[in-house]
Amino acid sequence: MADEMVLRAQKFVNQVYGSKIGMTVTEDGRTSWNTMYALTRALQYELGISPLSDTFGSTTLSTLKSKYPKLNASTMPSADFCRIIQSALYCKGYDGGGIDGLYSDRVASSVATLKANMGVDSAFSGSSLEPKVFKGLLNMDAYVTVNNGSDAIRGIQQWMNGRYVNRQDFFIVPCDGHHSRDVAKSLLYAIQYELGMADGTANGVFGPGTQSGLKNHPVAVGTTGTWPLLFTAAMILNKRTVPFGNFTGDVKAGVEAFQSFAGLTVTGVGDFRTWASLLVSYGDQSRKGEACDGVTKITPARAQALKDAGYKYVGRYLYNPSTTSLPEKEIQPGELDTIKQYGLRCFPIYQTWARSVDYYSVAQGATDCMNASYKAEQHGFKPGTRIYFAVDYDAVDEEVTSYVLPYFRSIRDQMDRMGSQFKIGIYGPRNVCSRVSAAGYADTSFVSDMSSGFSGNLGYTLPDNWAFDQIVTKSVGSGGSAIEIDNNIASGRDTGQGDFRPAPAQKLDIGFSLSYRDALTDEATGYMASIGRGEGPTNIYTRKQCLETILSLDDVITSTARRYGMRKALIQTSAFWEFCHYGREDVNKDGGVALYYTGVLPDWAKDLPGVEAAQDSSTGIGQVQGRVGILAWNNSIRAGLADGTILDPTDVRPRPDADRYKMWIRLLQDNAFNVRTVALVQIWCADGKQGDVEETPQRRPALDYTDGEIYEVLRRYQGFGGQAESDAKLRMPLYAIFEKYNRIIREA
Repeated sequence: MADEMVLRAQKFVNQVYGSKIGMTVTEDGRTSWNTMYALTRALQYELGISPLSDTFGSTTLSTLKSKYPKLNASTMPSADFCRIIQSALYCKGYDGGGIDGLYSDRVASSVATLKANMGVDSAFSGSSLEPKVFKGLLNMDAYVTVNNGSDAIRGIQQWMNGRYVNRQDFFIVPCDGHHSRDVAKSLLYAIQYELGMADGTANGVFGPGTQSGLKNHPVAVGTTGTWPLLFTAAMILNKRTVPFGNFTGDVKAGVEAFQSFAGLTVTGVGDFRTWASLLVSYGDQSRKGEACDGVTKITPARAQALKDAGYKYVGRYLYNPSTTSLPEKEIQPGELDTIKQYGLRCFPIYQTWARSVDYYSVAQGATDCMNASYKAEQHGFKPGTRIYFAVDYDAVDEEVTSYVLPYFRSIRDQMDRMGSQFKIGIYGPRNVCSRVSAAGYADTSFVSDMSSGFSGNLGYTLPDNWAFDQIVTKSVGSGGSAIEIDNNIASGRDTGQGDFRPAPAQKLDIGFSLSYRDALTDEATGYMASIGRGEGPTNIYTRKQCLETILSLDDVITSTARRYGMRKALIQTSAFWEFCHYGREDVNKDGGVALYYTGVLPDWAKDLPGVEAAQDSSTGIGQVQGRVGILAWNNSIRAGLADGTILDPTDVRPRPDADRYKMWIRLLQDNAFNVRTVALVQIWCADGKQGDVEETPQRRPALDYTDGEIYEVLRRYQGFGGQAESDAKLRMPLYAIFEKYNRIIREA
């Protein structure tokens, strides 16, 4: 909401300084960075600094210190100088007086309140404005709790400000109750100061000196003074509920819980390893991990070296789009067999570029999901495998909202649409992993904690669902067994895969190439016309519209065929044939079923002879009955081929929660589900159609299905008798047309 005094502040800076500082601000009464930049430039102009900058940096601070170490009514250099202060106060939500150039009692009182909110009122007593406070005034930091901030974190922020504000490189941090990059770095400064580092030496970096010092400062029950204050501050900033202060029994319990969560040895003592995990994302990089990942082929010698070094889980890439860079990045032929032979397990990673925000989009998510699934199947990963999709750059929070979340939502939606057998994980910085997981788009996280300077790591806690924590690059083995890896701590939430499907003797089908669309359309629709099927006075759609619908579901059909090791043409043939025969009579039957189960059909009519016809109909693209859909899904669920709930095909209660209706309505409304069901019906047909008029089981659909097997499944899909047999013969040339183009594409 616009604020009248902020608007006056914006008008002031534009009118007095606009031409002098090279910028104007939008006069909308809303505080913004641009308004703060303009006020910073106005201050620099008054101080005689050139060139001007948006940043309140070291030159601005040192000049202000030398000229005006304390600004108040008696030291104010000019009215406009005072108006800069008054304007900034209003932008921060404090009373700035009348923006009249007077450092009045109202202004003085607001400055005193500001310093108290910052926690520096003891270090800077009174109502004068000191340079570091001025610096804090000219930014967008809040000094009161905002957006459900934590009072405990705000107390830590105020404590650090008050204790360290007079140190050279310590600047006032926000007191908003939220952990952040600046707060995390300031805590490191505080630790370095307590270790005795001089100004200019302390740098806020978790370097060798800091690490060496912390090894001499373990804290445990009974420890009092500044060190437990710093330690409990680190715990609270990592979302651990402990009291800020001395190391008590309650703190010990919190430490034990944190150590267990972070994969540390549970001691209840604030030892160096625990300090490290609290202060920097990668923690103690000397820790031995049980997991690793890399871009190098796992040969037998390397597998033995990894096993000897204590590794159990190996992360390898499903795909490498480059033919020249990192030639062993993608899993190599025979590599998974080696991993299995040496008792290791593999978790797959999918990354092409993924190193800048412009990579992430809804379309890219769908594409990556399909390619990752196809590659996982090609390499032999079994159902239930989790694929880690990468965000390998420092995505800021706004980019996560606008780009990364839609990308992962698209992956999830595409995975659901295809009925894919794989789970979704995420590789990336802490904040990205946490937000994507919280949105329900990934169930475990592979955390890129080695990139400790990422804004998405610094100031954020380890995700609750972390599976692998990447902490350092190292070399294992020597000579022919030498391999460079990223060393990862494993939580046990994902143990990868230890067994893999053998490579198929024949190539799996891949996605359809649109360059063949016109040719396929001409042949498929032309054939249907030649036999007089697919268009007539009662048909709803043209042959071409039916084929376009089938091609629009190519991602689903491809994924389903690959999952079950069958030819796409088998699914395409049944789906296209049935859809071409969808007519007005089918619409009427569908309407009757909907009336029966939704209660529109009167109760007295439900007992009439023939009402069972309203309990089911062949519906959707594949013209599948609800009863048949249930029998086919039940068959595959029991065989471990599909996930789902066993339904009762005889449940035809005239109500929407009847099992028959639940299956039927989904077949009607969800085209992707319908064509997936076509494949399961064909598997059920091959298995002998248990639960129906049973037939002799035959081999399930396979890549090397013979013409006889193809004919038999196409016939069984339609049913029994002369009509089913003659129609199956007519469908065989249609199968050959689909298979012709599928073969050209997969062999290209």
